[in-house]
Amino acid sequence: MYASARHSLVIVSNRLPFTVEPRPEGPLFTRSPGGLVTALEPVLSDRGGVWIGWNGLNTDDAGDLAGFAPESQSGVRYRALPLSAREVARYYEGFSNRTLWPLFHYFVSSTRIDARTWRTYEQVNQRFAEAAVQESDPDSMIWIHDYQLLRVPHYLRQHHERARIGFFLHVPFPSADVFRVLPWSRAIMRGMLGADLVGFHVQSYAEHFLLCAERLLGCEVDSKAGIVQFEGRQVSVQAHPIGVDVAHIEALASAAPPRPDVTEPGDGVAQVLGVDRLDYSKGLHQRLLSIERLFELHPMHRGRVTFTQILVPSRERVKEYEQLKRDIDETIGRVNGKFSEGGWTPIRYMVRSFPQDELMCRYHQAHVALVTPLRDGMNLVAKEYVAAQVSNDGVLILSELAGAAEELQEALLVNPFDVEAVTEALHSALTMPRDERRARMSALRDRVRANDVHGWIRRFLQAAGLAWDRARNTDLSPSDRVRRALEGWLGTRSTVAVFVDYDGTLTPIVDRPEEAVLSDAVRELLEQAARVPYLDLVVVSGRALDDVRSRVPIPGITVVGNHGFEIEGPGISYRHPHVDAHRANIERAAGDLARIDAPGTQVEQKGATVAFHVRRVDSARKGEAVTQALSVLRDRGLEVMVGNQVVEGRPPLDWHKGRAVLHVLRERHGANWPSKVRVIYIGDDTTDQDAFRSLRGIGRSIQVGRARNGTATADFMLPDPAAVLQFLRWLVSGGFVSPG
Repeated sequence: MYASARHSLVIVSNRLPFTVEPRPEGPLFTRSPGGLVTALEPVLSDRGGVWIGWNGLNTDDAGDLAGFAPESQSGVRYRALPLSAREVARYYEGFSNRTLWPLFHYFVSSTRIDARTWRTYEQVNQRFAEAAVQESDPDSMIWIHDYQLLRVPHYLRQHHERARIGFFLHVPFPSADVFRVLPWSRAIMRGMLGADLVGFHVQSYAEHFLLCAERLLGCEVDSKAGIVQFEGRQVSVQAHPIGVDVAHIEALASAAPPRPDVTEPGDGVAQVLGVDRLDYSKGLHQRLLSIERLFELHPMHRGRVTFTQILVPSRERVKEYEQLKRDIDETIGRVNGKFSEGGWTPIRYMVRSFPQDELMCRYHQAHVALVTPLRDGMNLVAKEYVAAQVSNDGVLILSELAGAAEELQEALLVNPFDVEAVTEALHSALTMPRDERRARMSALRDRVRANDVHGWIRRFLQAAGLAWDRARNTDLSPSDRVRRALEGWLGTRSTVAVFVDYDGTLTPIVDRPEEAVLSDAVRELLEQAARVPYLDLVVVSGRALDDVRSRVPIPGITVVGNHGFEIEGPGISYRHPHVDAHRANIERAAGDLARIDAPGTQVEQKGATVAFHVRRVDSARKGEAVTQALSVLRDRGLEVMVGNQVVEGRPPLDWHKGRAVLHVLRERHGANWPSKVRVIYIGDDTTDQDAFRSLRGIGRSIQVGRARNGTATADFMLPDPAAVLQFLRWLVSGGFVSPG
């Protein structure tokens, strides 16, 4: 049925496709309604695979039941990811629904910025990714859904570089100017770009994403082809408008009782229908005001038109939604009190979920559907209503700010903020000649039928497979991609200052610090670089300055040691003036660290700092050794840095690699160095991120390997020291230097 490939499928979504109700006799599972669930489960059954998600319960209240899922049926397995009450509050109700949801729907003033909820969101996304890794094999297609899981592709890519990953966003993606309001916008972009294919409902959302990749991450972007060059891969960005299960809806609508035939006002009571979740993005208040204005401006409709609003409860524990519900209740009460007469009530209001067959019946019997969200990713109510109009006789009024408006052009498109315009569209719909109604609806039905949910799944999976093939078959190496992104920028200055970390960047990470020695190829290249007039090369390290100088004994190269506390090079000699006051504590800490009983540890006394290496410690003892080291360093009043298999203590001074880099640039090139020099910093460790942050916007930074804290702040990425060597060769070659 779905011919994209025969690899198993792993679906990852915030919620599993059912609800769970704890009962004394055992949990009751109720299947969630909706065409997406109906369409995805046969694909899972056909290909084999698993659906991973949260079952709606939390471990604090439901215990083990929060990790419970029903038995496999028809080849479909479910895996429930248990969440604690705190995780639900911060990851789901907090960051997902109080930060991302309002921001992505352009409600910037309602967006809450909270670092605690962001941290929990990161942690939960990492757990979803780990579950997907456990449930997949190297050939599985992993399909991640929606805004609650934007960081999952990143963590999956960390686990398996060649994983097949598709991501689809079911809500709008905002413009760059709105998205950058989020302090973690770059981390979100990196998260999504971990996928091979990033899918959106409509082209405008894809264009917003491409622009964000270019502006926020400095990626090379081919907007026409929908390709982002990211971390040595080509990421495809495409629009795939989701559809509905048309055949199923048509069958339910055809079985519904016929609706009263209302061709002209006065022939009966015309039914106008709204169906929405309770959410401020749905434009419910503005819609009710339009209904009120309809009866004020066109009294001919009084007693002859009834508006039915079906409101599905949503996020009832969120305070903003409680207030929204009260406002709606009050407005409906006021309008009904104002116009009701002789047994006729203008607005019928039902707050509950409906079985799908009853809902399709109501769609079928409605003469007009009023679908006016203030912003919506797609809005499947519009498509469901069209599919249910088996007699081609309804009228759809649709917000032009819903994604569906790009497809459903024969609807009466309105600006939902313009109450008067919506009112006039209602009047037009209620008085529209039958020939026009049927012509519009016939065209809408043809398009909705041609793009149903089954076709959407098939097309997306095929596109994801092709994107994976393209990403694997790219001709450019990671260093070539960074080169292409930087060559134009570098060519606008006469000098390039290159700061390069030592361990893990110029040399591979080794078990013992003394074993990290430059290869002949790297040494020769550094010697060449030192002779190039337009390059200013600086080696940066956490090692003691004398140690680094002994390993890089090349004239003309500046050396920064001890994380910036010591600097030596042509025309510059620096020792931080306040280090000596802390040397006694450094020496005492070194002695205390040496007494930690964990075979394999190594203490490195570096004068201005001290390092405690644990790479060779048995994994069972490593955590305890690190904990003891942290306690020792803090007890001695030192600032603690946790790096790659090392814990370091340094004086509690406002100084780090970033400050040292800026000091070198100022001393070497003057206070106005940004007008003369392009700066690149290349590093792999946690401490290098201080330099990444210091150079944000005035230089460019390159992370070597994956950032160990999961949220690298660098502009680009290179996979290993071999790629760094290739990139440095290009810098030395001067391929970016403008002639003349």
